[in-house]
Amino acid sequence: MTTRRHLGFGTFLVIFIFGGFSVAVQARANGELTHHTGNGVQAALISFGSGFVIISIAMIFSKSMHAGLGRIFASLRDRSLPWWAFPSGVLGGLFVASQSFTVALIGVAMFSVGIVAGQTLNSLVVDHYGLGPIGRQHITMRRVLSALIAIAAVIVALSNRLGGGDARYYAIFLAMFAGAAVAVQQALNGVTSAAARQPFSATWVAFFFGTAILVLATLVGVLFMGAKAQLPSAGPWWMFLGGVMGVTFISTASWGVPRLGVLVFGLISIAGQLTAGLVLDLFVPVAGTTVTTNLVIGVIMTFVAVAVGSIQRRTP
Repeated sequence: MTTRRHLGFGTFLVIFIFGGFSVAVQARANGELTHHTGNGVQAALISFGSGFVIISIAMIFSKSMHAGLGRIFASLRDRSLPWWAFPSGVLGGLFVASQSFTVALIGVAMFSVGIVAGQTLNSLVVDHYGLGPIGRQHITMRRVLSALIAIAAVIVALSNRLGGGDARYYAIFLAMFAGAAVAVQQALNGVTSAAARQPFSATWVAFFFGTAILVLATLVGVLFMGAKAQLPSAGPWWMFLGGVMGVTFISTASWGVPRLGVLVFGLISIAGQLTAGLVLDLFVPVAGTTVTTNLVIGVIMTFVAVAVGSIQRRTP
């Protein structure tokens, strides 16, 4: 079992930038891609599929990734890696699909605040039951307080819309559900990465299963639900960055979760994600979205949740 390491500034900075900023940029890119394809699932497939191509090319030329993949299969055979942890990429595919749909409706910052609640609360559960690679971490008052502050941040951020009958609340609840799924995926990716002793091999496995579930969903939509398979014919070049950002985030999670646990990793990446989300909504906004004072206060409260949840008690 992997030993939990002390949270240094370097580790914080790596997760803050690569774990947080990549999700915000991916969310904005996928939202734009959905706008130009008209279909969130197909946009997610383009995004996730391009990430799978990138990580597969790296796999072809990397001996260490080959060795890591071999260790994963060996761990599956001797049952040191549970079979249900192997296809965790399915949750990643579902997350990107929900991301593509919701960002096009509510913007990056609101999507980011929405997943804070689901991810933080479920991280408590995931760490408590030991789904991650560092074993069980008991629910403490500090951890509960960080989750409650995060939930309060969501309420404050959305308070100016309460009672408005806005149908986009469905998108906000979907973002919260996606955040809960991310917590589980990060834990299982961490377990797979620990078995591989190489984060990029675990990333390849995650992208394989995520792409597979999105291909299946796209086929069901086209064959049985009247959806049209189409590639975007127009749009900015940066809407295709989702795959690169996805590889960056999942690799960072595969590296960071075995060191810090799901909750602490999630809180740090959330800080970076919300920072980037606000910047994107200010300078590259989704049509119809605005950055309100309530949203800014909600983001600040989320940073307080990050600080409370990341404090580690020193053991003599």
